[in-house]
Amino acid sequence: MSYNIQLFSIKTKEKEKAADDDSFFDREENLVPFTGAQMAGLKERLLQSKYALVRDDETGTHFSHPDEDFGSALLTDKSLYFNANLSESSIFEVEMTASEFTDTGEFAKYDPQNEGWEEF
Repeated sequence: MSYNIQLFSIKTKEKEKAADDDSFFDREENLVPFTGAQMAGLKERLLQSKYALVRDDETGTHFSHPDEDFGSALLTDKSLYFNANLSESSIFEVEMTASEFTDTGEFAKYDPQNEGWEEF
C-alpha cells in the first residue's frame, strides 16, 4: 500500500469545485490537460528535486527518488501523482514536495486521503 498525492492544473480544481460531483475523478475527460510548457516545467522541477527518470510508457513518465522517503512520481498529460510509503516521514516529504509544486499558482494539490484540495 502507499499514500497518494495528486497535482492537477488549477483549471481542473476549478472545474471539480463547480461540478460538485463525487465521481468527478472517475472520468478522465474531466481533467484539464497540462500545457506543453507546464509538462516541461514539471519534469524539470522533478529532476531538480532529485527525482530520476525511470521510463516513459503508455501511462506516462515514471520517476524515482534515491531517498525512499520521497517516494516515486508519475507524470501524465493531466496530472502528477506522487506515491509515498506509509511511513510518517515519507508521507510528510511527499506532502511537502507536492505543496512546493503549487507555488506558481498554475497547479493545485489534491490529497484524496485527507479532505481533498489543499487550501491556503
